[in-house]
Amino acid sequence: MKKVLFATTALVATAGVAAADVTFGGYGRFGIEYRDTVAGDTTDVTSRFRLQIDATAESDAGVTFGARVRIQQNEGQTGTTNGARFFARSGGFEVGVGNIFGAIEFMPGMYPIDLGLTGLAYEYTAYAFNADAYSSGGLGSSGSNGIEFMYSAGDFSAHVSASDTSDRIAAHVAYTYSGWTFALGAQGSDNAADTEFAASVGGSFGIADVTLAYADNGTQGDHIVLTGRFDVGAATNVEVYVADADKFAETSYGIDFNHDLGGGTSLRGGIASLGNGDTRADMGVRFNF
Repeated sequence: MKKVLFATTALVATAGVAAADVTFGGYGRFGIEYRDTVAGDTTDVTSRFRLQIDATAESDAGVTFGARVRIQQNEGQTGTTNGARFFARSGGFEVGVGNIFGAIEFMPGMYPIDLGLTGLAYEYTAYAFNADAYSSGGLGSSGSNGIEFMYSAGDFSAHVSASDTSDRIAAHVAYTYSGWTFALGAQGSDNAADTEFAASVGGSFGIADVTLAYADNGTQGDHIVLTGRFDVGAATNVEVYVADADKFAETSYGIDFNHDLGGGTSLRGGIASLGNGDTRADMGVRFNF
């Protein structure tokens, strides 16, 4: 991630600001994606460019105020700028408004791996996107009064969020002990298909990093996921998952590889058999900046 630090005389017209900066970062990826569905099979080019902009200023009292936006373009789509997330942070406490992270999505164990080049449908995400979440290509909760409170102290963290989307209110707590992170989350919502409860545990077990996650997704039923990440060389790792959900017709599972090419670049690819019987596979290059 590259940082551009502007002098306060150029960036801020008023006195009383201790520091201000704007940070640019993100990634690009491109490759091929294969899909085998009941309608037939296709092989297409896939790509994404994401530029993230983080702007912060610090008051004389040591409170950091900031905002985050993303500019993103996927293959075959017009580039978009998402809704902004604004925040104020002091010590271990943070308040966010707008395009919030969301307490359920942001809890440990909901994104235990990043399968292949594109995520390959993300069926290893137990809450299955049934809660408030930071949107990279849309308004997210910035159009529905999203607000969240986050706190961390040592090995403990807590997160509460709310929005007008189905009158959601959610919370999670997490604690790390001896290298293992345990998390519990719950959500109230007017949408019967939203996540009601989530739990996860993750840590290192021998040669692998493993995570077990569970979510009660209301009328969509239970969703449970087991993932693992293994190093198979100095620059290569393999990720695997198996997921079972009441809404799946079949068990979902997948495997990938990630090979570090140096300088923030990597070669990635994976294959997944989805819960509806479809198969997806991808391969390509990602570069972080």
